[in-house]
Amino acid sequence: MSFTPELIAELEVLALFNLDSHQEGIKVHSNASPALVAAAQRLHDKQLTDQPDGGYLTSLGLDAAQNVQQVLTILKAAQPA
Repeated sequence: MSFTPELIAELEVLALFNLDSHQEGIKVHSNASPALVAAAQRLHDKQLTDQPDGGYLTSLGLDAAQNVQQVLTILKAAQPA
């Protein structure tokens, strides 16, 4: 499996969610980059979010966002100084 630009954009959207508050969603505005707008729609199509422009994470979306953010934390911590 390779990292396509579409997959990377979906990971970027998942990384935007604040996992400290499940009552806080996101809104990808129509004037955002076309890649992010399309990524938000794909995440909704995959039932990871409740709205095509972001909204709130579903249960599956929460699992995905937690994993994405954990990987980012690990990779950032492992960067050489």
